[in-house]
Amino acid sequence: MSENFFESTLKKETGENDNILRPKTFEEFPGQDQVKERLSIFVEAAKMRDEALGHFILSGPPGLGKTTLAYIVANERGKGIKTSSGPVLEKPGDLAGLLTSLSDGDILFIDEIHRLPIAIEEYLYSAMEDFFIDIMIDQGVGARSVRLNIPKFTLVGATTRLGLCSAPLRSRCQHVHRLEYYSDEELGRIVKRSSDLINCEMDEKASHEVAGRSRGTPRIANNLLHWVRDYAQVKADGFVTWDLANKALNMLNIDSNGLDEMDKKILNTIAYNFDCGPVGIKNIAVSVGEEVGTLEDVYEPFLIQEGYLVRTQTGRVISQKTKNMLGINSNSSDEQDLPNL
Repeated sequence: MSENFFESTLKKETGENDNILRPKTFEEFPGQDQVKERLSIFVEAAKMRDEALGHFILSGPPGLGKTTLAYIVANERGKGIKTSSGPVLEKPGDLAGLLTSLSDGDILFIDEIHRLPIAIEEYLYSAMEDFFIDIMIDQGVGARSVRLNIPKFTLVGATTRLGLCSAPLRSRCQHVHRLEYYSDEELGRIVKRSSDLINCEMDEKASHEVAGRSRGTPRIANNLLHWVRDYAQVKADGFVTWDLANKALNMLNIDSNGLDEMDKKILNTIAYNFDCGPVGIKNIAVSVGEEVGTLEDVYEPFLIQEGYLVRTQTGRVISQKTKNMLGINSNSSDEQDLPNL
């Protein structure tokens, strides 16, 4: 089954364009004002004491800037950063190689840290608290443990599912910072900044149109911007007007509310097949032909935050906002009253 635009965007790995658009300082990073203020104080205090930063976790939906903030913290602190991912670290030796390559004050950034194998996570505890690791040499009766001191480093973990991070790991972190979806105004500033960096001329109304269809997510906004630029270069003279942006985004089947085909399929499925809910997430996943994890991580956060979907103890239900959009009579569940989105 082919991925739609939003899913493929959120699964996309960091590439050259992301590095060009990635802010280098807190001042260049739009939005997330409270998180930025806390982190800037955190960094400044560490610089004044000339100490390594304490460990911390960045949580929130994909594409909101967790990796970017980790790089900004390293840049503002004037230290190096090494990156890895929870699923990639399969054995203690993998982690040991990373830790021993760090210098004093460097940052070790682990994306999707909630997916660390338990053996790796437990191996990490002594490194986080006491800055040493034990390495086993040889096997069998001749096996022995050698303790290696490692530099005082800062662990920065990023996760889309904070609840799956173990309590021992969270307790060893000084802070947990939650990133929220961006407002259209903040995304408009991001689109304007990115368009300048990639030499894409566009009017203000066009940038607002791109921002309004980006689901509150900078990564999606930047990818939509690249598509709109391509469309304008092929279909016009390269200058992006509101009309061109609207046509380009409509070609991706993204409506003015930022809802894509899968969003509409989810809402229509609950309305048509399950009488507006409540219905379990597994039933929805089977009905729309998508994985449960993808629904929970990619689609549900936006639909819930924007008020289209509600989680209850008995399952998911569509909200009154969705019923109004669908033209559903609240007093009737007859399918004749349920037009498709």
